[in-house]
Amino acid sequence: MTTNTAQVAVADLQTQNYLTLLELSKAIASHRDLSELFHDLACRLQNLFNFRALGVILHDKSRNVMRLHLLEACEPRLWEAPSEIPIQGSIAGWVWRSQEAVAIHDLDLETRFPLARNFLKYPVKSVCSLPLTTAHQRLGALNFWSDKIGAYDNLDVEFAKLVAAQIAVAVEAQCYQHRLARERDRSQLLLEVNNTLVSNLNLRELLSAISACLRRVMPHDAAGLALHDPAINKLRVTALDFPAKEEIFIEDEIIDLEGNPGGLAFTSRQPVLSGESDAGDPLGRRFTAAGVKSGCTVPIVSHDRALGILGVASLRENAFTEDDAELLSQIGQQVAIAVENALAFREIDSLKNKLKEEKLYLEEEIRTEYNFEEIVGNSPALKRVLQDVETVATTGSTVLIYGETGTGKELIAHAIHNLSSRRERTLVKVNCAAIPTGLLESELFGHEKGAFTGAIDRRVGRFELAHEGTIFLDEVEDIPLELQSKLLRVLQEKEFERLGSSRTLSVDVRVVAATNSDLAELVAEKKFRSDLYYRLNVFPITVPPLRERPEDIPVLVNFFAHKFAQQMKRPIESVAKETMSALTSYHWPGNIRELQNLVERGVILSRGTVLEIPLGELKQSTRTVSNHIDGSTTLEAVEREHILRVLSETGWVIGGTTGAAARLGLNRTTLNHRMRKLGITRPPPQYV
Repeated sequence: MTTNTAQVAVADLQTQNYLTLLELSKAIASHRDLSELFHDLACRLQNLFNFRALGVILHDKSRNVMRLHLLEACEPRLWEAPSEIPIQGSIAGWVWRSQEAVAIHDLDLETRFPLARNFLKYPVKSVCSLPLTTAHQRLGALNFWSDKIGAYDNLDVEFAKLVAAQIAVAVEAQCYQHRLARERDRSQLLLEVNNTLVSNLNLRELLSAISACLRRVMPHDAAGLALHDPAINKLRVTALDFPAKEEIFIEDEIIDLEGNPGGLAFTSRQPVLSGESDAGDPLGRRFTAAGVKSGCTVPIVSHDRALGILGVASLRENAFTEDDAELLSQIGQQVAIAVENALAFREIDSLKNKLKEEKLYLEEEIRTEYNFEEIVGNSPALKRVLQDVETVATTGSTVLIYGETGTGKELIAHAIHNLSSRRERTLVKVNCAAIPTGLLESELFGHEKGAFTGAIDRRVGRFELAHEGTIFLDEVEDIPLELQSKLLRVLQEKEFERLGSSRTLSVDVRVVAATNSDLAELVAEKKFRSDLYYRLNVFPITVPPLRERPEDIPVLVNFFAHKFAQQMKRPIESVAKETMSALTSYHWPGNIRELQNLVERGVILSRGTVLEIPLGELKQSTRTVSNHIDGSTTLEAVEREHILRVLSETGWVIGGTTGAAARLGLNRTTLNHRMRKLGITRPPPQYV
């Protein structure tokens, strides 16, 4: 070849190279997406370099490693490579650090870079690595790989550096664009999260909304929120958003503060990046079993007070970076405000609901049929009872009130509550005989949604409603044996669990119980727990029946007559002497309640200013009672006979205004209870 021919060949080669550079510039200018650009460049650069694949390896400042971002070839991709490469021992790391190009003749004979041979899962023979550097920064390296030995021995290094410089400018521009887009997305995310916080006070709904916003910027498969419980100094899982594994969530699950990423983030108040091997608690092990391989957890701190943790998890390994942790920390700061608001709202809502429950309960109590305004009477027997009430009321001790039906045991319980330091709180009343056995536990201690058939919502029990107040358990002897142990625990430990829940609740309640039975006898018959009896019988008070305080009957008659006359707008002014004498001499098996109902009936029947009582009923009842007394019959037998007589007169109609319960001055449920105790059953119909 002549000199002129050689010069022409060189000139043609240079022209071709510069034309290629021009095409590369046009390609760089026409592509906005970096992956599309490199696929185009891979085809164009085949005319200049002999390679099977090319890659862009950039330096990651946060982890101080080289990270493979692109691996392109003009033909379909056949090569695979790890995404993260150490600086020490790698070709790209040496080129980035030294800013010198490297061309390796035979990789099998190369000893300077021990990691190079294991880099690609394909037989690589020769490598060319060029620094990617701009006027502003050192980005990384541009690598060409070939399966032929000596593919880059005659490479024009200066021209290759020009190519690398152009590519570096494109990479830098794309990096800036990506960074700006990421900052824009993150700013938009923070704004969306802030808007979400304003519109959500429910923490579960809040977490779900935040997770949906965050997933666009920080891809993840699960998100969780746990709050600190100062009572046990542990974390409680409050909300979990894991659409693929909803069954993994256990409400109020406990997380220890040691041995897991969540506890470490809470105690250190620093973000924690975790992997599959960090699952040290039951929740972590369930996450691992569900396929979770990495996570990021940040503390929720407000006003220098750690409230809990916020975490995200992924089914991919190393899914989260330090930048992600920083972003999640910023979101955690916003969530802290929402958590404080939600907790405050929850407390206010709880108090509001409790006040609402108390209001409804008290309104219901105000409407009850037997609502005495005050204790009426001056007899010595009653005064002794009131002295006992005054003595025990201020102590806070448990009180057991004995007395027959209708003697005013509930009124005594009211007096004890009103004289105590708990008078500003609620007095909650429970008639243990009026509630079906199967529902009594739910009535006393509440239940969770789904605890039994028909439990469509959570219900607060009477003990929880009476917190810091008093609960009155009437006819306590009817509490089933299997429930008495739970009642005993409340009395001794002041704690219980709702039906269907394992969470222990603490209450401060004073218990006042009442019975018309001999509890000691029931204990001897194994029908009542002895330990519960002794716990209830701390301070017994016995309310005398009306027949033992006859001097109070005139006072009570005048009191009830005046009360009902005002209600019915009747001009009752006096009671005839013979009427009062008959009322005083009557035995009153139904006690004050029977007297009250009889006086009310008299006010209804009265046509003038004098109270008219149907004394015929009293005379008949007195004869019946006298006959039983003369025959030395027990009081229980007298009561049984009297109830049977009234049932017979009313045709065995128990309820209603003309039924046996009304005539006896009893509640329908109380009469049913007495009938069961006395063995009274409805006779079978007679057929002719």
